Amino acid sequence: MGPALTARGLLLKLLAVIGVATVATAAVSLAWTAIGGGPLGLHGLIALSLGVLGTVGLTWILMALAFKSSREGWDDRPDDPDKP
Repeated sequence: MGPALTARGLLLKLLAVIGVATVATAAVSLAWTAIGGGPLGLHGLIALSLGVLGTVGLTWILMALAFKSSREGWDDRPDDPDKP
């Protein structure tokens, strides 16, 4: 087992996710404007930010589950199918 998740560690991880989402939102907004899509309004920026944050957060959670599954052997085939 790894070290327990501390409040500081959780805060740093959340800040990293928010930072990635902020940079991605700014990049998509600039790309949208560059291709002639027009400036995004406040509601567009909020929707884009929530979509990016949700995608980054879901990716983070699913990758954490994949690594946990790999480390703990959940994906291994059992040698004896009669064993639980």
